[in-house]
Amino acid sequence: MSKRENIASDIITKLDAVSSPIEFKKITREPFEVEELADSQFPAMFIQTGDETREMFSMGAVSSGKRQGTIDFLIVAFVKGTTANIDTLRNQVIEVVEETLDNDITRNGNALDTQIVEANSDEGVIFPYGAVRITARVLYEFTRGNS
Repeated sequence: MSKRENIASDIITKLDAVSSPIEFKKITREPFEVEELADSQFPAMFIQTGDETREMFSMGAVSSGKRQGTIDFLIVAFVKGTTANIDTLRNQVIEVVEETLDNDITRNGNALDTQIVEANSDEGVIFPYGAVRITARVLYEFTRGNS
């Protein structure tokens, strides 16, 4: 597997292992229709590899040499709640995702750094569901042909 794929898999594995204070009931790499989920599938999330920037890290032939990449992983999570707790549930998801990913910023040895660089919420427009969109930025090195 490529480092990109290893990093994506590590993010899913780490978030899937969370059991407290919340447990993600559905984690996938494919988007889904939140309205089609059963109550027992919340909180749910999908994770997708987003934009990536790359640059030469060491000199060498164009077909070889070390490079550095920065990948944005988009984490879209959904909760289901009431008017009394929907904002709390959204905030809890953001906090759990950040704390979980901060526990191993190397993504199991495949990355140099992992940072949550953005977190947005739906601000109540899809009630009784709540949604957050989190961007996790991962910095990694690779040798061309082995990305």
